[in-house]
Amino acid sequence: MSGTAAPEVIPVAPVWGGDLNLAQMGMPDGIILSGGQRQGGVSFTLPADQVVIHSQLSLAVRVSPEMASRNATLQLMLNGQPLGTLPLGADGEDVSHYQLDIPPALMVSSNNLSVKINDGDTLQCQRDIHDTSRVTVLPTSHFSWESQQLNISDDLSHFPRPFFDSMQMTPADIAVAYGAKPSADVFSAAALISSWLGIQADYRGIAFSALRDRLPERHGIVIGHPGEQVGGMMLPETDKPLLRIIANPANPAYKLLLIVGKNDTALRMAAWRLTRGNFAPQTATLDVGPQTIPVGKAYDAPRWIPTDRPVKLSELLRKDQSPTVSGVWHEPLRIAFRAAPDLYLWDGETIPLQVGYRFPSESWINEDKSLLSVTLNGTFLNNLPMNKQGPLEKVWRYLGGDARQERFTIPLAPYLIYGDNQLSMYFNVVPKDDVPCSVLLNNNIKSRITDDSWIDLSKTRHFSLLPNLSYFVGASFPFSRLADYSQTTLLLPADPSETQVATLLNLAARSGNATGTALANNRVVLGMPTGGGDLQSLRERDVLAVTALDQQAFNQSLLADSPYRPVDNVLSVREPDLWQKVQRRLTGDWTSASLDADRYFSSSSAWRGFISYRSPWNSTRLVVVALASNDDQLARLKTDLESPRINAGIRGDTAVITSDNGGAQLPGEYAVPQRSDAVVHDGGLVCQPALRFPGGAGADCHLDNGTGADCDV
Repeated sequence: MSGTAAPEVIPVAPVWGGDLNLAQMGMPDGIILSGGQRQGGVSFTLPADQVVIHSQLSLAVRVSPEMASRNATLQLMLNGQPLGTLPLGADGEDVSHYQLDIPPALMVSSNNLSVKINDGDTLQCQRDIHDTSRVTVLPTSHFSWESQQLNISDDLSHFPRPFFDSMQMTPADIAVAYGAKPSADVFSAAALISSWLGIQADYRGIAFSALRDRLPERHGIVIGHPGEQVGGMMLPETDKPLLRIIANPANPAYKLLLIVGKNDTALRMAAWRLTRGNFAPQTATLDVGPQTIPVGKAYDAPRWIPTDRPVKLSELLRKDQSPTVSGVWHEPLRIAFRAAPDLYLWDGETIPLQVGYRFPSESWINEDKSLLSVTLNGTFLNNLPMNKQGPLEKVWRYLGGDARQERFTIPLAPYLIYGDNQLSMYFNVVPKDDVPCSVLLNNNIKSRITDDSWIDLSKTRHFSLLPNLSYFVGASFPFSRLADYSQTTLLLPADPSETQVATLLNLAARSGNATGTALANNRVVLGMPTGGGDLQSLRERDVLAVTALDQQAFNQSLLADSPYRPVDNVLSVREPDLWQKVQRRLTGDWTSASLDADRYFSSSSAWRGFISYRSPWNSTRLVVVALASNDDQLARLKTDLESPRINAGIRGDTAVITSDNGGAQLPGEYAVPQRSDAVVHDGGLVCQPALRFPGGAGADCHLDNGTGADCDV
């Protein structure tokens, strides 16, 4: 399965199970065959360092009554080899379940599962778009397998394998180990690497575990200083930053990646060099030379759509996507893109989306009924006709002239653009009534989106009211405004638990995934500093903190000058003073829920969530705290943030998540009173109108109009 030379299976290597469903393969609705579409499929990949020794396919199939009455069957093929044929007799709400044993030799690194309806009756020509004849292979259908680990050499050129394999479509789990008395520089290097691996994971997901003075049982990363002991293993003595791959002493079937440096600069250089790749083959150890780490600029995240020019839709396509679709029936062309969460337009302004498109030139196409349907984030935008509309155009077409419409500009309301977006386009090719079936089933016809299609966000401005936790959970904003975290301090208790460290690494990976930028210039501070460079970093940067309520001394200092107050392992909300109440009323804010939030904190013994407030060290900066009643609750935040329902409910400055009724619940977001002085972000062409917090009388906002002109709001 691997592209490397003849790896050998280690006899002592354990056998591990795997499972992959259609939803994880990128088919959240499963495989749907309807109308005239009689075949479909999905491609998937498996880790390259494993060999499958046993596999099984479990299918859940739903059939419409019309299809069930036709005595049809469903043919299954894997990589071009037949797996079997299933009857399509059950109908309605009934779901038929099937299990098929798969020859292990068929399961390789890159696979394709295809399904095809074989109609037992006379093949019917379906000329309409109705879905009365439908077969759905549900997204819970899955492959399961057992595999054995392949031995690969101690070679940095394989990185990020074997720790992360891009062929693996399920979430990756990576262990990061460190010594018994770790320092901030170790966690800073770990955050850099975690964020880079979050970029590589992309849609697959990734989870980090932290091991204090313990070695991972499988593959893992070990970070520390020269000569330091980690789980009984001494790190190499070296004067230079060092990268090394070794066999895991706990189980030689697996590998450890050692990242060693004597101080923050050395560890940062080693971590940065690791993320640059391009190692010579057969390199087990590398002494890292001086590295130049660039400092980012505001809004330079490569995964955020540029706002300084029109962007061609072809630039937004994945490498495996094509702007061309085949046949009458096909999947919509889906184009995903991310945007900065704080884009803003003045009232009445819109974002232009130009769609260039071309239908086939076949004579059997009904040009009056064929349309290109365009939707954005599930909102219908327009049906673009095949021909220009209007009396003159119709006369011209009747006389034999070319009346094709192949370009149209759609104005987008700014509220339609989210942090994560999906533009969907479907060529609804309608045949004439007298077209033979052989033509309809011909996949040689091509429809395409042309290269003159673009979206232009250059008129947008950057504006936000903070705190707004929806920005944070969606795009790690405002920290990701400078996506390398060169203006962010990561704050942990002086003696953080493994769960608290793992939470920080998972948040770093989430930021990297959202922006495409590693946190190369982050700074970690342990405990509440009383002076020196650490205190200065709190004064100069935004702060992202992770803690639990048992870190009492740390929490008392962290929340001393905030709307929140920890009392005996319970979080409470400070009562606003009279002046705060008056200011809030004068600015039209009647939404403060400080009493509700205080009651909820005091009445719930098990919860986790986020709070956000103006930095007590610098009124132009912001603090976001990920915290929980205990570490068990804190560990659940990673899963919570993978829930679209939970994400959609997090906003404002306080979000509380519980596990009532057997699952994660978001009882509500609360707006609590904030201090009254305005907060601004500095850096770049920015001006700050004096606006209010959503839950208080102050403001944390920035408005970047791209011109440097004064803003009147």
